[in-house]
Amino acid sequence: MWLIFIVSSEVTVPVSMQEVAGYIEKQVAYLSGGRGEDSSVIITLPECSAFSDIPEEALAKVLSYLTLIPRSVTRQPGVKFIIILDRRLDTWASIKTALARIAASFPGNLHLVLVLRPTSFFQRTVTDLGFRFSQEDFMLKMPVVMLSSVTDLLRYIDENQLTSEFGGTLDYCHSDWIVLRTAIESFAVMVKDIAQMLQAFGTELAETQLSEECSAVEFLLLSHTEKYRRLKVQLNEALMCRESSHFSLIDYWWTLITSVANMLIFLIDLCLFQDEMSQAQVLILHGHQLAAGHHYAMALIVQRCNELRHQCDTLTSALNTKRNSLTQAQTLLRLLEEAQRWCDDGAYLLANQQVDKFQSKEGAQAALRDIEKFQEAAPPLLCAGVDVLFLEYESVLTPCLQAHIEKTFQKHSSVQALIQSRQNCLRKLADKHVRPIQLVVPRPENPPRAKSPLFSPKHGMWWCNINFGSNYLIISIFQPRILTVLSIVTFSQDFALNFSYSVIHVMKELIETERIYVEELLAVLLGYRAEMDNPSLAPLLPTSLRNKRDVLFGNLPDIYNFHSSVFLQDLESCLESPEAVGACFLERKEHFHLYECYCQNKPRSDSLWRQFSDCPFFQECQKKLEHKLALDSYLLKPVQRLTKYQLLLKELLKYSSGCERASELQGALEAMLDLLKSVNDSMHQIAITGYEGDLSNLGRVLMQGSFSVWISHKKGPTRVKELARFKPMQRHLFLHEHALLFCKRREEHGENADKTPSYSFKHCLKMSAVGITENVKGDVKKFEIWYSGREEVYVIQAPTLEVKIAWLNEIRKILTNQQKQLKGLNTFPRSCVTLLQSQSRCRCLLLSQ
Repeated sequence: MWLIFIVSSEVTVPVSMQEVAGYIEKQVAYLSGGRGEDSSVIITLPECSAFSDIPEEALAKVLSYLTLIPRSVTRQPGVKFIIILDRRLDTWASIKTALARIAASFPGNLHLVLVLRPTSFFQRTVTDLGFRFSQEDFMLKMPVVMLSSVTDLLRYIDENQLTSEFGGTLDYCHSDWIVLRTAIESFAVMVKDIAQMLQAFGTELAETQLSEECSAVEFLLLSHTEKYRRLKVQLNEALMCRESSHFSLIDYWWTLITSVANMLIFLIDLCLFQDEMSQAQVLILHGHQLAAGHHYAMALIVQRCNELRHQCDTLTSALNTKRNSLTQAQTLLRLLEEAQRWCDDGAYLLANQQVDKFQSKEGAQAALRDIEKFQEAAPPLLCAGVDVLFLEYESVLTPCLQAHIEKTFQKHSSVQALIQSRQNCLRKLADKHVRPIQLVVPRPENPPRAKSPLFSPKHGMWWCNINFGSNYLIISIFQPRILTVLSIVTFSQDFALNFSYSVIHVMKELIETERIYVEELLAVLLGYRAEMDNPSLAPLLPTSLRNKRDVLFGNLPDIYNFHSSVFLQDLESCLESPEAVGACFLERKEHFHLYECYCQNKPRSDSLWRQFSDCPFFQECQKKLEHKLALDSYLLKPVQRLTKYQLLLKELLKYSSGCERASELQGALEAMLDLLKSVNDSMHQIAITGYEGDLSNLGRVLMQGSFSVWISHKKGPTRVKELARFKPMQRHLFLHEHALLFCKRREEHGENADKTPSYSFKHCLKMSAVGITENVKGDVKKFEIWYSGREEVYVIQAPTLEVKIAWLNEIRKILTNQQKQLKGLNTFPRSCVTLLQSQSRCRCLLLSQ
């Protein structure tokens, strides 16, 4: 059997197992029989070292062959496909090449591409970065999802639809599949040959002229009878082959050939009866000759000849009627088969039109011409309609034929709807035009300006505002005081999808990863934390670890409760309206401070884990959970999740720049970035040692960082010593709301040393007595912090000018807030307020120097 795949309007590629056997045997790609969402057919591309060496034409044939198999079985257009690209042992370069080749060669309706990324740390990192910068190129051609592990794959496809190499239960043997496919195609070829022989035999019977000689008629009758017998034998052999196999494709072809074969057998039987009728005519002629010779039984011979003639005439009339009926039914079946083939070709044509190629006006016009040319070749049967067909073939209609007609026209309606939708899209793209320019009310203020690619510099400075709606693209061109609407171009939903798909994809990724995150937290809490109270595992748990559950897991239960009961539902409610996700983050902003507490406990948790990581208890729990990674990897998940939020919000903001609620997305992104900074600062704060007092009384940590510091005292025994110091001290500064701490950074070394640095407390300045001088001569990166009326002066050198500006801004905010608080102290005695205000004016005066 040859499966014909329409690649374009000019090229047809016959695809059979014989042509692609070499690549199929190498397991370049295979059909396991699994199904995904919406019954999408799964095609797997396993690890293949020679994938990049496969010629483009060969890869196209392999994919064409695999996609045509389910289409041939279902006989329905629009079959969806899911590709699993297994590259766990490969590189990002290989993944990128494979995705590009799939986009160029895949002939069907590609619903989803699931990529199992490399497992090695380096290649995984390179893949993440590479995909983030390249995903827009792929998203316009096909939906791609990058998966970290087989566990992630199970989120998209049920395990009973996956083979064992992906942790599934689907039974699949590639060598057996090849044997079965070869048998199926051999059977199909045999059936096709039988059909051709039946057709040829029927034509021979219809066109054979009968001789007037009795011996010639007898020889012809024997010859036809023998051919008829051989054909029946071959049909019976095909029937036995079919009954010994249980393949849906064989069932389809057998059903198809049976309809035609039965019709032809009836015609053959009629022809054989006609041969016998011809023999009867010879007998009648012979009888009349005997009567003319005055045979002694002339009266009886004439009587029998007349009776035989009457029966022959009656039977011949009935046989002619039956022949005409069967011939008409045969013609109807042939026309229906042509119509079915045309529908299949139409579906293939639409599936092979690349979206990116008809985004331009010329590309859209070319694609439109291909479709119109294809429709011109539509079978006349499809133009008649069901009612007309029923009326025309009313005399031969059977329940089986009637169902066949209805199925054909249903298929035609489905394909025609797809064609019309594509034509509407292409016509709008091909017929884009610019409406006349209309002047509207002048704008009182000057809008922002930017160069527009729509105009050359000689036309002056213009500002282009592009707003994507659900079905419209509005392009507005602004010039000072005049707003000119250039055009309003209506787009179809198919084209608008290119702009909204990225937003929906990012939103789906946010929700899906949130679900996975919640499930992983629950697995840790149930599989590790709760098991610490399990009496059966008590012998495996060290005594010194039994009361350290809160140290090891911190406030992870609180984080899980927030995400599972509150935040996940909030995100899921935003799936249909992604622009609302910004408000979702802002409303739950305070809840995310749970992460500060978790991160502050993280060093204690890590230290405890390092002591007991080889404990049999943890190994037993990991075994029960079937986790490939140890507990410490899962305890790091909350920290990684915070980073993931800001990355996804950046993606959403990039695609929603024209959205009305873009400001909320921006606010959510800033909130997450502030949280990350706050968490980072608090992680450093808890490493401070030697401070006598409660650090929480100093307020939140606003800034922290390392600086070079020179100290100068106005008077005292240290004055001479500090004047002689030319080399600065390296200090780590912590700016709190109410104090500035000077610490010395210390790092332990050695195999078992804690990787987190510690900070030895050296000095504390209360912000109520601090002043600043923003500029110091000789170095733009230096500034002064002075204390108690310049009794102590600290010259601070920042690593960069940007760091200096950031610190000065925060210190300035603190001092400004203190001044505002002083103005509100109306209940204080006048003398105290005057004293405080004079100090504040002194410090603010130096701020401006």
